[in-house]
Amino acid sequence: MQPMEEQCPSYDGRLAPARGRWTAARVSALRTSLGLSQAGFARLLGVRQQTVSEWETGRYQPRGASVRLLEMIAEEPARYDAGPLGEGHS
Repeated sequence: MQPMEEQCPSYDGRLAPARGRWTAARVSALRTSLGLSQAGFARLLGVRQQTVSEWETGRYQPRGASVRLLEMIAEEPARYDAGPLGEGHS
């Protein structure tokens, strides 16, 4: 059986992947599901756009507080979704 994160690569609000390792695909899927650019996602997380890019290419993996923030966002993605108004609404 595949690990949970491989079973559900998209974040459509129906099933959040289990906590654990944040792979490049998992970070990218979460960001995309929120309708955010890398820059917008970086602002949400309080990191540089380059950091998000490096996570999504697999150069680095999120760690520390970034992992917890990603988990919180994945648990309640609708709370952070860019929605129909795009990245500029709050």
